[in-house]
Amino acid sequence: MDGAMRSAAVRIIFAFGGVDMLERWFGLRKRGTTVSTELIAGVTTFFTMVYIVIVNPGILGEAGMDFHGVFVATVLASMIGTLIMGLASNYPIVIAPGMGLNAYFAFTVVGGGEVGWQAALGAVFVAGVLFILLSLTSFRYMLLDAIPSSLKHAITAGIGLFITFIGLQNAKLIVDSPSTLLTLGTLTEPMTLLTIVGLMISLVLMAYRVKGYLFVGMIITAIIAYFTGQLELPSQVMALPSGLGETALHMDIAGVFENGLYAVIFTFLLITLFDTTGTMLGVAEQAGLLKDGKFPRSRGALLADAVGTTAGALLGTSPTSAYIESSAGVAVGGRTGLTAVTTSLLLGLTLFLSPVVSVLASIPAITAPSLIIVGFLMISVVQKIEWTEFEVVFPAFLIIVLMPLTYSIATGIGVGFIVYPILKAIRGKWRDVHPVFYLFAVLFFIQLAFLSH
Repeated sequence: MDGAMRSAAVRIIFAFGGVDMLERWFGLRKRGTTVSTELIAGVTTFFTMVYIVIVNPGILGEAGMDFHGVFVATVLASMIGTLIMGLASNYPIVIAPGMGLNAYFAFTVVGGGEVGWQAALGAVFVAGVLFILLSLTSFRYMLLDAIPSSLKHAITAGIGLFITFIGLQNAKLIVDSPSTLLTLGTLTEPMTLLTIVGLMISLVLMAYRVKGYLFVGMIITAIIAYFTGQLELPSQVMALPSGLGETALHMDIAGVFENGLYAVIFTFLLITLFDTTGTMLGVAEQAGLLKDGKFPRSRGALLADAVGTTAGALLGTSPTSAYIESSAGVAVGGRTGLTAVTTSLLLGLTLFLSPVVSVLASIPAITAPSLIIVGFLMISVVQKIEWTEFEVVFPAFLIIVLMPLTYSIATGIGVGFIVYPILKAIRGKWRDVHPVFYLFAVLFFIQLAFLSH
């Protein structure tokens, strides 16, 4: 670590109240780490996931929400969830609005034109409250156990394909066609060409394992956009946070029930629950924090995400989730909640950079490569699907392909969840299906057949 970074680390340490206090609070020696290691891990995690403060407001802005309000809500919800994770559960895991869920919020729930973003926020709030209640009970394990792992992986892969599709559309790499519905866009169009260049830059950085490659790729693409006349510098770099009044406390809970958004609530809840659980288990295993294969203090960890989601709805953003990018901090030695607290404080600093964030998010070529690459990372879980069981694989296949084709995460999940128990019954394996799963299938059938979706 060079002199400048050591000096910065020392200042942060004193700001926290001293090394001894931090070591006692977070149990650093017990986990074989140090304050400086944790701080560096927090900085590393920050740079790998900070792209979300640029991408998320841009996506939710497509739903008609105020960009600056969503930006502030994104940062605050991330800070709240991450601080609870770090201080209460002592894990080096970051919480922030989940990729895929933000696209579902903007393009499916609100994009259909029948529901306003206020009602969609209401659905997020209801899902968040239910998540809090589930986090305090053992029923959460029943929900997770009811869904076969292959279908869980299929949902993740389908969401990845969905947000990749959105990224390709935003960059006009894929455009509408009257004859084939979709076709390849004009690659020589300036914004499309810049997207290709930006994507290649991020892929090169990714191949060389550069920390924070998505964020670094965004910055390099922005510099190119400036010199090619596609980006204008903001009149100021820093500004006081503003716009939260345009989104905070604007949720319409009554509209949730008036519009029958039960499948939306279930989708938010289901994806957040098992996505967060899966990510936490993966990061905890990487950090060597699992005990006999079990995840200690899982209740507090899940509660951190549940509170983050609920707070996010109150502030004005889509559901939060544990971020797999947390593994970047773990890779450089992060083992305690001090890593998460450090990342949270750094996120707080971005509140004063809204002019820069606004400009970056307004250029599709800057944000689209992140959507495409994150989608690729998510769809890679198809290798974990058991491809030998027909009655499991075909529903998984339907989930994956129908999400982008119907432009709806809920529809993809619903069809897969309906077909799965039917095929199991046909094969004489109806007893293998968890009783709760039959309830899921009936509810989705009612939603798809008789209610608006």
